[in-house]
Amino acid sequence: MTDDTGPTTGRPPRVVIVGSGFAGFKAARSLSKRMGDAVDILLVSPTNYFLYLPLLPEVAAGILEPRRITVALRAALPACVRHAPGEVDELDLDQRRIGWLDPEGAHHETTYDRLVIAAGSVHKVLPVPGVTEYAQGFRGVPEALYLRDHLIRQVELATMSEDPEERAARLTCVVVGAGYTGTEVAAQGQLFMKELARSRGLEEPHWVLVSRGEVLAGLADHLAHTADRVLRERGVDVRTHEQMDEATGDGVRLTSGDTIPTRTLLWCVGVRPDPLIDDLGLEVDQGRLVVDSHLRVPGHPEVFACGDAAAVPDRARPGQYTAMTAQHAERQGTLAGRNVAASLGHGREKAYKHRDLGFVVDLGGFQAAANPLGIKLTGTPAHVVARGYHLMSMPGNRIRTAVDWTLDALLPRQTAQLGLVRSPAVPLDSASPEVPQHGLGFPHAAAPGSRRNEQHGEQRQEQRSEVAE
Repeated sequence: MTDDTGPTTGRPPRVVIVGSGFAGFKAARSLSKRMGDAVDILLVSPTNYFLYLPLLPEVAAGILEPRRITVALRAALPACVRHAPGEVDELDLDQRRIGWLDPEGAHHETTYDRLVIAAGSVHKVLPVPGVTEYAQGFRGVPEALYLRDHLIRQVELATMSEDPEERAARLTCVVVGAGYTGTEVAAQGQLFMKELARSRGLEEPHWVLVSRGEVLAGLADHLAHTADRVLRERGVDVRTHEQMDEATGDGVRLTSGDTIPTRTLLWCVGVRPDPLIDDLGLEVDQGRLVVDSHLRVPGHPEVFACGDAAAVPDRARPGQYTAMTAQHAERQGTLAGRNVAASLGHGREKAYKHRDLGFVVDLGGFQAAANPLGIKLTGTPAHVVARGYHLMSMPGNRIRTAVDWTLDALLPRQTAQLGLVRSPAVPLDSASPEVPQHGLGFPHAAAPGSRRNEQHGEQRQEQRSEVAE
């Protein structure tokens, strides 16, 4: 299917893709495969890599190095895909123009013939007193590196403390949210910290997993029950149908009235679509752009949306939208690339449909749960399937990842605390959890009225540039 929204200047059509996560990366790869040099693809994202998010807990636990799960876009995508490092700050759908800030504060902009919005998601922050001041999220490499150092630091400080109450608080970690991320972080983190404490002659750490519902609610019962059982057997204090009422510098208070002294609070209650969506003036559902089954935005046939940013009709559940999962993001990204190509005269459009191929949940050690094609697996078989699935799904670094796994099984984990990412660099309420928020970050993170923002205002006039036609 083609329409009358194509280019008129004689140049190759320009397709701008916002976001390099699962959806954006797959859209770029799918479109470039179908059109090659016949299209100019510009990928705008804060980082120059694709992050394989499911293995992020293993970075925090010291199993994998961060570069194992970050695949450089230049290495994984063809030359017809250009990467523009930056944060989108302007989007004019009527004029088909998009603008972004690069890491040094310069403003750039370009026009487009097709736009794919795959901006992804950020932390869902609820109005709980103290949560933004004392909790840490878990969506990007900076947060994983911070958590690894933080856990090591707490064990080191506990070793030196002569106060039993302080020592217990430093060895206590609270994870709020027992979804996919919270469950795996609790599983991997507890094993890592337990090994650290044992090597220093300390008592076993106390990990608490707090959830307003059941563990892994929404996934298959087999996965949920296995994860709940494994965590409890390891000594994780799983508190379902419970919520956090307040966070302080000394601990957390739950709605049950219990107070848990801790120095480690991880917020994993879920995600919400990127705030970019809020400013477009388009129809949204719970913050997600409403699209049709071909991933087009109603009223703007040149705009497509996919992944966490899009509310895509779920044909398997009439009247509902697809869940915000990596499986859907990958498949929708691939389809978005196909349908963009079709709109430019290459191939035919298709509607989005999916088949649940199953999920894997890595619980650390040799424990896992999986249900590939409906087959229920636990323990070592599930662990093998989980790692095999991850290796097949990663677009690169497979050998390096496998080597890290092998070394982890043979050697003790390294426990050097590098201190590269400090707490202020990973605020919970951030529009860019994948980028450290510090002096080298994007200018929009500066406080209103700051010198950086004043300079940015001047740069918008002096350094405005147009991407070469």
